[in-house]
Amino acid sequence: MTIFEVSVPATTGNLGPGFDCLGAALSLYNRFEFSLADRLTITASGEGADKVERDETNLVYQAIAKVYQHIDRPIPAIAFHTDTAIPLSRGLGSSATAIVGGIVGANLLAGAPLERHELLDLAIAMEGHPDNVAPAMLGGCQLMASNQAEGWEFCDLGWSAEIAIAVAIPDFELSTAEARKVLPKQVSMADAIFNASHLALLSHGIQSGNASWLRAGLQDRLHQPYRQSLIKGMAEVQAAALASGAYGMVISGAGPTLLSLAPVGTIEVVASAMQQAWSALGVTAITKCLAIAKDGTTFTTR
Repeated sequence: MTIFEVSVPATTGNLGPGFDCLGAALSLYNRFEFSLADRLTITASGEGADKVERDETNLVYQAIAKVYQHIDRPIPAIAFHTDTAIPLSRGLGSSATAIVGGIVGANLLAGAPLERHELLDLAIAMEGHPDNVAPAMLGGCQLMASNQAEGWEFCDLGWSAEIAIAVAIPDFELSTAEARKVLPKQVSMADAIFNASHLALLSHGIQSGNASWLRAGLQDRLHQPYRQSLIKGMAEVQAAALASGAYGMVISGAGPTLLSLAPVGTIEVVASAMQQAWSALGVTAITKCLAIAKDGTTFTTR
């Protein structure tokens, strides 16, 4: 029996001013095993395993079904196992890993009839936007924009080896839908210009490691000022991160995870400061020092 093992990285969306158009893959992974079977069998382990649906409502299964519908084949009986390291509803792209994992796994089970760009199109159609599924599949830090053909262009921003990443993951959830509700339907011309200029500066800072560009470029006026009220202690955690040497701190995706960029030599100090700042407010948080997952989604066969 052939078993396909698929590994999909966590992602962080927005990175400050890159609202809905900038995302990066992180070195924290959900792993999936797929094989043909006599009947649908779904098992799970790891973070949030008790919340994983064991029937056709499972998001991984829905992604599998999407592929077989696309290639116009009946869905075979499949057994798959999910081993989760990425917490749910924390702004680290857990749902994107399920979509990408299921789509890639289904393609392998079907004999790989689809190319990667076709798989990515299916993933975007399921997710509704590319800022998590694109870096999850492609890896790296991806800048995304729509093209004239109603598709997408993806620009892989080379990530400087001098920039390290720390995430602080609190023990409370925040749904993307809830985080979307607080956003205004319109913004001022001044705020639009502010974000356009700071996103351009941030993209160069990410590639060069220029400290001044990173400090300035991580500022945002489109979503973070509105979402801050949903994340207890965000201002205190940010102050602690900056005081300990971070270039800046942002909300990861829709939150509530907070993410700091800092020089490689100070990242552990930054992570500790973020955790302690939250702890002082009665919030338990797990911190992780991560790297960019350059390879994106990978698979092996056994």
